[in-house]
Parts: sequence; C-alpha cells; structure tokens
Amino acid sequence: MQDSLSQKPAGKPSSLSKNRQPDDDEIDLMRLVGQLIEKKWLIIAITALFTVAGIAYALLATPIYRADTLLQVEKKSSGMPALGEMGELFGGESEAATEIEIIKSRMIIGSVVDQLNLTTVVTPNYMPLIGNFLARRSEEQDQLVIESFTVPQGYIGKELSLKLEGKSFTLQNSDEQTVLQGEVGRKVINGDFSLHISDAVLANTNSYSLTKVDRLKVISDWQELLSVSERGKQTGILVGSIEHSNKQLAVEVLDAIGHEYMLQNIQRNAAEAEKSLTFLQQQIPDVRDNLTKAEEQLNAYRLQSKSVDISLETSGLLTQVIAIEKQLNELAIKETEISRLFTKQHPSYQALLSQKESLLADQAKLTEQIEQLPETQQQVLRLTRDVEVNQEIYLQLVNRMQELNILKAGTVGNVRILDTAVGHAIAVAPKKKLIVVIATMLGGMLSVALVLVRSALNPGIQSAEELENHGVSVYATIPLSDKQQKFNLKPGTRSKARRRANTELLLAKEDPTDLAIEALRGLRTSLHFAMMEAKNNIIMVSGPSPEVGKSFISANLAAVLAHAGQSVLYIDGDLRRGYSHVILEAQNSRGLTDFIADTSKIENYTTIVQSTGVPGLSFIPRGASAPNPAELLMHNRMEELLEQVAKDFDYVIIDTPPILAVTDAAIIGRYAGTSLLVARFDQTPVNEMLHTIKRFEQNGVNIKGVILNGVERRAGGYNYQYQYGYAYESVS
Repeated sequence: MQDSLSQKPAGKPSSLSKNRQPDDDEIDLMRLVGQLIEKKWLIIAITALFTVAGIAYALLATPIYRADTLLQVEKKSSGMPALGEMGELFGGESEAATEIEIIKSRMIIGSVVDQLNLTTVVTPNYMPLIGNFLARRSEEQDQLVIESFTVPQGYIGKELSLKLEGKSFTLQNSDEQTVLQGEVGRKVINGDFSLHISDAVLANTNSYSLTKVDRLKVISDWQELLSVSERGKQTGILVGSIEHSNKQLAVEVLDAIGHEYMLQNIQRNAAEAEKSLTFLQQQIPDVRDNLTKAEEQLNAYRLQSKSVDISLETSGLLTQVIAIEKQLNELAIKETEISRLFTKQHPSYQALLSQKESLLADQAKLTEQIEQLPETQQQVLRLTRDVEVNQEIYLQLVNRMQELNILKAGTVGNVRILDTAVGHAIAVAPKKKLIVVIATMLGGMLSVALVLVRSALNPGIQSAEELENHGVSVYATIPLSDKQQKFNLKPGTRSKARRRANTELLLAKEDPTDLAIEALRGLRTSLHFAMMEAKNNIIMVSGPSPEVGKSFISANLAAVLAHAGQSVLYIDGDLRRGYSHVILEAQNSRGLTDFIADTSKIENYTTIVQSTGVPGLSFIPRGASAPNPAELLMHNRMEELLEQVAKDFDYVIIDTPPILAVTDAAIIGRYAGTSLLVARFDQTPVNEMLHTIKRFEQNGVNIKGVILNGVERRAGGYNYQYQYGYAYESVS
C-alpha cells in the first residue's frame, strides 16, 4: 500500500531559535465557535438540567396570591352646613401621603394583629420538596383554628411541635418535652402555657409547628407586606394590596385594615367635637351661677332704691353694652378652641385678636358714657347689664353644646371603602413561564461559560499550526480510531491496572485499514527521509507527560514498519511502569532490566528478544521493575546492547517514560539517532511541549519532530478540517 505523507518531511532539525511567535492577544472566534459546537451535548445537557430545575421550581414553589381593596379619602366637612363658622373650624384637606402613613402605622396594623391573633403562626409539616405541592392539590385542605395561645416570655419566637391524634393534641418543645396535652374544643392551661384549638381538619398531616411571634415583629412584617398607593394624582383614591401565600388570610387582614382605618377616621373627627363639648360642659355651671347671682343683686337693688325701670337713654346704652359683651364672649370661646389648632402667629389667630381689640375699644367708650349718668341709673344699668350678659352667655353656651352634640352624633368620617378586600384567583408569583425562560437562559450561559473557561484554563494544542508557529516540526497527526475507543470503553479496560491485566489492542494487527494506522504509514514515509542524516537507525519515542499515547504510537509504528518488510525491534524502555508486553501479548519474565543488570548472567541479548504475532517485529520487554532505572540506563551494557541491535535490525524503536516526570528519556535519547515526541490533542499545552524540547536540548538530545496524537474532528477549527484522536497511554 502506498504511503501518504500527512505533513512535510523534516529537513534540518527544528530549533526554537527560529520560532515565529503568534500574537497572544488575538481572539480566534472560529476556534471558540468550534469548541462550543464540539461541546454541544454538554451545553445541551446543562441547559436541559437548568430547564428541568426551573420547571420543577415553578411547579413546586408555593404560589403567592394578591388581595386588594379600594378606599376613598374625601375632603373633610362638618356634615352640618348650617353651623357656618363652626364647620369651618373642623374643616381641612387630608393629603394622600398622610393617609397612607396612617394606614401603615402601628396603630392600625397593631389593632388588626390583635383582632386576628396574627402573633400565632401555624405551619403544617409536610414531606420535603413535594409535600406542599401535593397538599395544595388535595381535595380537602388542612385547617387549624386557634382561638388563643400563650407561652412564657422565653418561648417567644421558638417553634413548638403540635401533634394531633383525632380530637387529642400534644404540644412539645424543641427537647421533645410535653408542655401541653388536651383536646380540640377545650382550652388547656399549664402554667404560662395555654392553648385553645376550636377546630381542626387533618386532611394531609397531623403534625404542625406552632410559634408565638413577637408582636412588634409581626406588625413590622405585615407593614412590609402591605402596599398602599394613590391611584392617579390628587384623586383621593387609595389602592391597598397584600401579596401572601395564604390568600384567605391576606383578604382577612386587608379587610380588617380597611375597616380599622375607617373607624379611627370617624373617631378622630368625632374627637374634635368631643373636646369642645367637654369645655362647654365645664363652663355652663359657672355661667348659670353667675346669672343667678346677677339676677338676685338686681332685684335687691331695685327694692332698696324703689327703682323699677330705667330711662330710655340708659336702655340704649344697655343694649350696646350687652351686644359688645356678647361678641367678646363669643370671641373668648373661639379663642379657646382655636388655640388648640394654631399658634398666635397664625393669620386666623391674629384676625381674632384684632377683632377683640376693636370691641374692647368700643366697650371703653360706652363705659365713659355710663359714668356720666346719675348714680342710681349707673347702678341699675350695671346690674341689668350683668343679668343680660350672663343670660346671653348661658343661652349661647347651651345652643353651642346642642350643636356639638348634633355634630358628634352625625360624624361619618371622610373615608369610605369603595371595594372590599378580595383575593385574585391567579397567583402573582412565581411567574412560571418567566422562571423557565430565565432558568434555560442561565443554563445556556453557564454551560457556554464553563466550556470557554475550561478551554482557557487548559489550552491544549488544537492544530499542528500552533506548534509550527513556534518552529516545531509536526511529523504526523494521528486520528482517532473508533475501534480503539470502543475497546477502551469496555468494562474493565478503563482502569490502567485492569488494562495491564488484560490483553491490549494492537490496532495495526487487528485493523490495518484504520485511519490511525494510515496516518502512521504516512509517518513511516516521513521517517524514511528524516533518518537519512541520522547517526543510527534507533528511534526514541517520548512525551512531556503521561496520557499522551506514547505506547500506542511506539507499538503500532513498529508494526507498520514491520508490515513494510523491515526487520524491527521494539524495546520497552520504561523500566518503571512499562506494559508494552501486554499490548504485544508477550512475556515479561526476562527483559531489558535483567540484561543490563546481568542478574541472570545473560551473555547474548537474543535470549531476551521475543517474537510477536506480527511478522518481522521482535520485542524486548522491560523485565523486572528496577529501583534505580536511571543508573541502569547509563550502564555500559545498555550502550553495547543498542549498538548491537542497530546492526541486526533495520529499525529499533524505544518507548521511553515522559521527560517531565523522569530523566530516563534524556539518557536513552543520547543513544538514539532520531528522537520523536508525542503530544496529545486538546490536552498538551504548547508551552509544555516547548519546555519538553528545551529539556531535551539541555541534555544534548535533538528532537526531530512531534507526533500530534488524539486529534478529533472539530467544528470551527482551521478550514473546518478533519481531526482525530486517541485515548491510550502508559502510566509513567
């Protein structure tokens, strides 16, 4: 069969001094795309896993429902237009922001917490993960109605275990100590512990966690759950909503908040009238007493002075004085009420004081006129004035008190509930479709990132050009053998120890038409030209590290050379862990170690040479494991052996350990005329290969070229070329 060259034959030895360094900052988009396409099944698997996880979460997550209510806050009015200024006193506009803060205050929420006993938290104990999911889809729902529950101060916030058996229940603490035992429908008390369960429906579980939560924490939690906003701008329409997993509880809490807010609004408006009523009720008895005294004094003076009536002039002055006194008294009442609302610097307060000063000035003028009257007339006028003024004040207070009683009784507040709380049937969370989409996108992004990061952290050789750009000749690229892969994946062959104990696959013998063997035939032709200037016919095969495929390349290359009619000797130079005898189905009783150490007094090397199943191919195994392989390889008998076999065979191929692990390959390389390195596709970094070549050069060994092994077909590679690989290597 005609050999095909897989790459240019090497002329002069490659040297790192002639490197052509590529631009390390370049980003090869085609390579990145190729890596993603190559790992498409990994990306698909991770993305599918995230999608399944997203679907599972969307199905198993506890749904959150939304309950909402609608309130209207009207502009305040007295409700009694006939009261005039009295209504204006209690009037005023309520801002939406203020009302929202009132709704969310501890005054409102705290009252609702107490009404609904929200400090008692009952949690059913279902099986993990799917328990809640199954319970939600049960035909009958669990229900536990607790009328009252108290615990000692030290148990606030701690979970207690509640177990029910029929109508009986047991309450235990975290140490599984029973603190209460009783029956449903009866209140049970034990010291500071008390529990009253009025009803229990045990459809899916009979185990619950019972917690008495701190009142302030419960108020704070519901304040966070409650959302209140104004619909539109300055409309006075407030929308309140709560999102909770328990739809019925959310409706009850929101409804209670709306009614409590409306009730306190009514009470607040009525409180203003109540304060004025209290003031008037305190003043009326004193005014009544003053009126009685004034009447008695007037009657007594008239009897004494025998004066029954006053003149027309005096009557006119009396009328004016009484009018002024009446107005001053009204201003005094208004000042008392307005002082609770405004400071003296307020414009309304200043207007009242200005009006009072004007009336006092008029009163002073009338007083001067009264002093010009006869003494008897003056006294009658004063006494009559006191009676009339006290009578006016008394009537005025009585009338005002009646008005305030009407105002208090008619107070309805300026808040009303337009829509009572209702829970929506469709859950607002979790958004199942969105969760699945996000999970799928996240899985896709993470899987792509994983592939790219792994590629960046392990920048293995992707093509021969990467080595050639550094001045390193690549003699051949060995494609992946499907047959070899299937063999390596057989049970019991993936472990190196088991592979040594079983027959290995010599691909050149089992399937000579395999693509990997065809590539080795191309390598055979390249070696023919490369070895023309070599000092001998000894070929050393080594590598930078384990798992690159040295033993596969060495054994099958030897078989391919033998198929061409050449006499070939294959030596297992790995005196530590070589197992080429397993590949060639040979014995390892005596070998290279025994010959060099001369432990069996071997005079002729032919006694350790074994025939193989491949015509023309002979084999020397490694022999017994040696504790000092480097010293043995430097022995004179090793050099004598190689000189002799080079004369007796057309080709001598030596499989050696990796150079970066041990120095054995550097020692053998001094005897070899041609030294080759094996690099593993997508695993061996370029820098590692350069370091390996440098290590050999430091030991005086010139590397002819590299065999790129384990090359797979990749999308997005250079020219979308076919690349192949191989997965079999000796441990060293």
